[in-house]
Amino acid sequence: MNHGSIFRSLARATPPRRYPKPHRLLHWPRVVRQQRTTLQTPSPVPTRRTMASIHVDDKVKDLINKSYPQAKDAGDDPHKLSTTAFPHVEYTQPEKAEIEQWLITSSHIASATEDPAKTAERLSSLNTHLSTRSTLLGSKPSIADVGMYARLAPIVKLWSPEERTGEQGYHHIVRHLDFVQNAPMFSLQVAQDEKVAVDLDSIVAPVKTFDAKAEKEKKKKEKAAAAAGEAAPAEEKKPVKEKAKEAGEKVAGAVAGAVQGQKKEKKEKAPKQPKPPKAAAVEKPLSPAMIDLRVGHILKAERHPNADSLYVSTINCGDAPGTENTSEYEGKIVRTVCSGLNGLIPLEEMQNRKVVTVCNLKPVTMRGIKSCAMVLAASPRLAPGVEDNHAGPVELVNPPVAAEAGDRVYFDGFEGEPEPVLNPKKKVWDYCQVGFTTTESKEVAFDVAAVEQMKDSGKTGIATLKTKSGVCTVPNLAGATVR
Repeated sequence: MNHGSIFRSLARATPPRRYPKPHRLLHWPRVVRQQRTTLQTPSPVPTRRTMASIHVDDKVKDLINKSYPQAKDAGDDPHKLSTTAFPHVEYTQPEKAEIEQWLITSSHIASATEDPAKTAERLSSLNTHLSTRSTLLGSKPSIADVGMYARLAPIVKLWSPEERTGEQGYHHIVRHLDFVQNAPMFSLQVAQDEKVAVDLDSIVAPVKTFDAKAEKEKKKKEKAAAAAGEAAPAEEKKPVKEKAKEAGEKVAGAVAGAVQGQKKEKKEKAPKQPKPPKAAAVEKPLSPAMIDLRVGHILKAERHPNADSLYVSTINCGDAPGTENTSEYEGKIVRTVCSGLNGLIPLEEMQNRKVVTVCNLKPVTMRGIKSCAMVLAASPRLAPGVEDNHAGPVELVNPPVAAEAGDRVYFDGFEGEPEPVLNPKKKVWDYCQVGFTTTESKEVAFDVAAVEQMKDSGKTGIATLKTKSGVCTVPNLAGATVR
């Protein structure tokens, strides 16, 4: 996917909480403990052109300038605004793209000229998104939250109680706005009388939580009632409530009779001994083998219709028919993959070629197209403190000539089974990718010493990236970073 201009990783970090205990009726999502990382989730790829072209309107800019004076000189670039307003937060490339996308979404939601049906659909999607997140990025504050607040607060103030917390209400949107306007992590400068008023004691319909045990009991009762109804066809003329009641009484009577008979015929059984608790799952040690690297065959590549820097490739990664997030193209099972290579690699060089793909990252929707893998590429390693301007050069990783689509790609000495899907919270990709490099002989390799989290793994040295057919290489870049 090359999440970023080309590169990205998926994870979330968590700022400190302000509230001692979430109100149960508003159903605040659980926030995980703070981590220093670069998540999942899922997000469009930012580009120099698209990021800078997002217009931050006066309403949003006024709130930013009032709350974060240090951001006055940051212009309209959402990334610069976020990093200036929240200097303690690090944003990954997917998160930068997500900030951009949410700013666009909030402008559509707040627009008076938008189709009401579209607005309702966007509000519903936003409400669902926030049902498991404290902020739009998950737990990190960003200008996207500030923009959403500035644009939605005037609208939410006019909502009826039913719209806010009714059966079909937007509970999580209301909760999010209340969090943004009050949480110290945002330090939003909004006068008390200008805030969205939230009455926690006035909830029309609390958010329903799924109770698996209660649902199971309900189904058992329904099944028993249905069985009793079938056994007595003459009762079909009776009212439904009466039939259900009698069915319930029959079941209860049968159970009572069975229990009474057991008391007469058998001695009371000794109480069962409690089962020992299940052993906790063993945490796998960090290893690049957890990353599902495969040879991919690009069957076609074209420019993304909504993003200047992206290509959309149709890639055969050797998936079996019916695999999630795949489709069929020219008789092959394929994945759709977005990569930020437009302007860095000629489109003709993307056609009908073999590449190395990462196949167990969570899919990410990039400007309306779902990307279900990532293409590995190399670029010069930057010196500490030097900002990446994404100008290249960039070279795709080449598998051996004899390699076939779907062939497993692995680092020598790390041949374990990959995870089905990488958990963004465990940051396997983030940690391991730091060690992805190229040698002086242009071979792609893994430098164990570069990964701080593997210093006690017992592994050392440089492990080359290979398939059963040979070693993976790049044309010219030595000492590069690969992602």
